[in-house]
Amino acid sequence: MSIYYLTKKKMEEMEEEYENLKKIKRENFSQDAPSFFEGEDLNPDFAFYEENLEGLNARIEELETILKNHVIITRPPDKDKVYLGASVLLKENLSKEQRFKIVGTLEANPFEGKISNESPAGQAFLGKRVGDTVSVGANLYKILKINYEEG
Repeated sequence: MSIYYLTKKKMEEMEEEYENLKKIKRENFSQDAPSFFEGEDLNPDFAFYEENLEGLNARIEELETILKNHVIITRPPDKDKVYLGASVLLKENLSKEQRFKIVGTLEANPFEGKISNESPAGQAFLGKRVGDTVSVGANLYKILKINYEEG
């Protein structure tokens, strides 16, 4: 069983999506399905109906699994180390500054500066302190600041 690390905000978004999808299923798929055949041919409306229902059910099941097996990311007692939820200000290759936030895999988005705790970079930063130098691939990072925010 997997554990999904989520910020409170992401968990609330997933709960809202889950409720919305259940409502859509009740409203749009509670009637009888279109007939399987149209004359002697397969009814395209049936295929479309079945495909949409399968996709909806799959996403609902995925959200149920995540919501049953999640842990909310909270501020750690030792705010001087990098843990899940940390925003880390770094100096890349000792010249260019960058900021990353360490999040769970479901929220990772490198374009937004959010890296997964399971990624090579995320794993390399976890447990480090301000002043530590971390090597990730060909890059060298010096940790300048660690910050924890709510959400």
